[in-house]
Amino acid sequence: MPEPVRITFLGGLGEIGRNCACIEQDGRIVVLDVGIMFPEPDMPGIDLVLPDFSYLRDHAEQVEAVILTHGHEDHTGGLAYLLRELSVPVYGSALSLGLARSRVEEAGLVDRATFVTVTDGERRAIGPFEVEFIPVTHSVPHGFATAFFTAQGVVLHSGDFKLDLTPVDGRLTDLARIGAIAKEHGVRLLLADSTNAEEPGFTDSESQVGQTLRRVFQAHRGQRLIVTCFASHIHRVQQVMDAAVAEGRKVATLGRSMAKNVALARSLGLLHIAEADLVDVEQVDDLDDGQVCVVSTGSQGEPLSALALMAAGENKRLQLRPGDVVVISAHPIPGNEWAVSRVIDGLHRTGAEVVHTGNEPVHVSGHARQGELKILHSIARPDWFVPVHGEYRHLVNHGRLATAGGLAEERVLVCEDGDSVVLDAGGLRRGPDVPAGFLYVDGTVGDVGHGVLRDRRALAEEGVVVVLATVDPHAREMVTEPEIITRGWVHASEAESLLEEASAAVRAALEEALADGASDQDVLRRHARRALGRFVSERTRRRPMIVPLVVTV
Repeated sequence: MPEPVRITFLGGLGEIGRNCACIEQDGRIVVLDVGIMFPEPDMPGIDLVLPDFSYLRDHAEQVEAVILTHGHEDHTGGLAYLLRELSVPVYGSALSLGLARSRVEEAGLVDRATFVTVTDGERRAIGPFEVEFIPVTHSVPHGFATAFFTAQGVVLHSGDFKLDLTPVDGRLTDLARIGAIAKEHGVRLLLADSTNAEEPGFTDSESQVGQTLRRVFQAHRGQRLIVTCFASHIHRVQQVMDAAVAEGRKVATLGRSMAKNVALARSLGLLHIAEADLVDVEQVDDLDDGQVCVVSTGSQGEPLSALALMAAGENKRLQLRPGDVVVISAHPIPGNEWAVSRVIDGLHRTGAEVVHTGNEPVHVSGHARQGELKILHSIARPDWFVPVHGEYRHLVNHGRLATAGGLAEERVLVCEDGDSVVLDAGGLRRGPDVPAGFLYVDGTVGDVGHGVLRDRRALAEEGVVVVLATVDPHAREMVTEPEIITRGWVHASEAESLLEEASAAVRAALEEALADGASDQDVLRRHARRALGRFVSERTRRRPMIVPLVVTV
């Protein structure tokens, strides 16, 4: 009897980002994507969020390879962190591997992976599977759908995709090949992108943004133009450069990732601009305003990005002037709306004019909407379906879309992070759960933990009150008056009497504890914390973090 196939979801089902799934057969595992998620507003101090790698760490000897469907950070950004746990070959297009390798090299882990380039339509034996790489159109070049030929039939993963009939590079989503696989082999299980499953109709073509950009450039002749977009959005960068060159402008890049990605794409023949049309950003002040186009990072309002620093007047390489035009050619990722709005406000303060998706169609999505999803389902005709990539409401709506298209409701499984499904001769069923919580990264430190986040939220919302007391447990007396130090609770110079009362409350509690024979520092700290916490709550109805420091002599 053929071996069952298990798919385990470590991320990407219930949030935008952290995309990561494991496909298993015969005790061997192939990992599909290793993405990150950008922090939400209630994650103070967190730089990024990773999938929980516990399952892969526990089964490290079974992991055959990692496949990257495309080069976006929400699918590749966690690779360097996974390579700290295990050493594996990594498959993907030349661009996807180039983008991912840059992060791996920065982490000093390039010797932990073998990078294997695959091309459109190529079929590879990877672990227990034959894997075919099917071209799809997305907002980064050379994305793939992946067809896994397993012991239980074909498992087809759409990757991030759209049906763009006029893509910038002419590379279409290969629906014909998907249809051929469906006809020749059948699709036992479809896993498909759900990001725009709530949106009716069809996603606009990327080439329409190029038309808008040309119109914006023509309307602002004689003014400097600064355009920001995702550094990985090579098609968008190409269209910006085309519009600039057509208007006689020179192009400069601003932001480390933009410069690196432009150089990588040019070396791979994916981005085309004459050397004579490129200048260093340091040279733009020597050009007439109407000759300048700067392509910058920072479209998501990242605090230290090139655009955010320009908005604050702190970018050392380019200072905005009244009359400059800034084009934000991206839509905020969910959770980034406030940051982007703040940057737009700062740009206006410099006197710049700002063009964004609220006033011009300077961005289109790279994800399929309902009309395109219906076409995929009608061509693939899967036996079973699990919606992936999206918030929970996106998954539910994609499931409903599949049933409306004729798939029986019991053949659609809506899953979440940590779920697994098992495909065998009897069909698709739910398997055991695995750990799939958030792994928080602050700087170079991984696994910050929920406790640290809880403390940070308390500090941000209520402040901190520290009490420092010195006691002599042998003499059972206080050596010094308790000192109250506070940040974010009350201002010390304005609340001296309140702090004196707080000090007296702690002193009374410690003296009582010492009289009862308490001598252990932990016990004395507990008494100090309890007394100070009670006083603060009763007097101010607030709950700052209480930090007792009791020194014994």
